[in-house]
Amino acid sequence: MSDARSPADNRCRVDVVLPCLDEAAALPWVLERLPDGARALVVDNGSADGSPALAAELGATVVPCAVQGYGAACHAGLEAATADVVAVCDCDGSLDPRDVLALLAVLDRGADLVIGRRRPTGREAWSWSSRVANRELARRIRRRTGLRIDDVGPLRVARREALLSLGLTDRRSGYPAETVVRAADAGWRIEQVDVAYGPRIGRSKVTGTLRGTVQAVRDMSAAITA
Repeated sequence: MSDARSPADNRCRVDVVLPCLDEAAALPWVLERLPDGARALVVDNGSADGSPALAAELGATVVPCAVQGYGAACHAGLEAATADVVAVCDCDGSLDPRDVLALLAVLDRGADLVIGRRRPTGREAWSWSSRVANRELARRIRRRTGLRIDDVGPLRVARREALLSLGLTDRRSGYPAETVVRAADAGWRIEQVDVAYGPRIGRSKVTGTLRGTVQAVRDMSAAITA
């Protein structure tokens, strides 16, 4: 697979949802690495650094989201998407959007949800607190669902209508965990693909701090047990 277009009619077959809060420093790097034929949906969650105008200038579709929260931004992008397949990817430069292609290939082979399993490129890429928290959350999801999963990652791909059918309600940091749990409950085939995970560009708003990590763990834990 060399691009993200439908072989039948050459239309874009994937919308890439990019939750965005003050990511002007990372946007050029992220958007220039979008797979050929993919459409970028930059979901602005209240940026004050000119991110929406820059994203539009760089050719992205900007989706405003007044409700604060990572999950709110993800879901606003999902609802605004029109392609059959939707990818969600962090907009901070820690993930390479070109890796969406690897996840699409697994989706094409029969998976229902494909998650990017992060492999840090160096110690500075992933704080110790975030690694420990992610490991524990993955353990809880395995216990709750029986899935063999190692990462509740921010890069994932699935079909739009199927995602909407899950009825996701979390609008904070628990959105990825709720996605996995509800998909498992629905009998989806869920697979993982290793992806490189590097240092983010700019300041982290959530898991870059101990306080943010603790809050994210609380949100995801609530989503797992709901």
